[in-house]
Amino acid sequence: MRTRWSLLLLSLLLTPPPPDAGAQTPDVSAAKDRGAAIAREADARDSGWGNAEARLRMVLKNRHGQESLRTLDVRFLEMAQDGDKSLGYFHEPADVKGTALLTYSHKTESDDQWLYLPALKRVKRIASADKSGAFMGSEFAYEDLSSQEVEKYTYTHVKDEALDGEDCFVIERVPTAKYSGYTRQVVWIDKSAYRTRKVDYYDRKGSLLKTLTAGGYTVHLERYWRAGWMLMLNYQNGKSTRLEWSGFRFRTGFKDTDFTQEALKRAS
Repeated sequence: MRTRWSLLLLSLLLTPPPPDAGAQTPDVSAAKDRGAAIAREADARDSGWGNAEARLRMVLKNRHGQESLRTLDVRFLEMAQDGDKSLGYFHEPADVKGTALLTYSHKTESDDQWLYLPALKRVKRIASADKSGAFMGSEFAYEDLSSQEVEKYTYTHVKDEALDGEDCFVIERVPTAKYSGYTRQVVWIDKSAYRTRKVDYYDRKGSLLKTLTAGGYTVHLERYWRAGWMLMLNYQNGKSTRLEWSGFRFRTGFKDTDFTQEALKRAS
């Protein structure tokens, strides 16, 4: 019996310990580093534009193919030390005219968003827990309308592959926000100009919820690329929303005072 226990003790001493659950293999660590580097490069290439405005046509389509149209103007203000600010206000149709959304994006904290409702003549703050909700009946959530700051996610490079003839990086990003409606997003970024071409969004259950595709890119100020259209397709309800951008103008002179709750009311 003593010999048996001696052999057992010897085998335990010679058996290597199990890997640390928190440790990462070199391949996983390298994939995370590369994913973060791609995201940082895409962000760096779109820095320095200052402020801008554009006209947006929103086409909502239900599962039966019936369409409804909305138009709005959107202003943007780049913030060097934090996330960007934006202010969008609707022109038509009549039932949404005057409605406006003000967004203060943040790098690490929860974004601030306010919705002005002209019928009630009041500003409603969008709670953090409600940011996964649909914006004005579209397939875009409130959190989709904030600037996609690098610090809002953790990243992993998944693979490289071609998409519609463009060589792309494919990275996975996981939101750090507590109340995000997504567990993860898979993003296709083209290698030629680091433009977002496609995003797959996975819901809180880990199921594929919707896909965003973007195209019709044009360059502004000889450096900054903007999509001419974006299509968000929701697989779970059969609906889609297409955004058609036009009339981009940069360095228009917008200031912080143009992005306040008082400005939100005036914009309507």
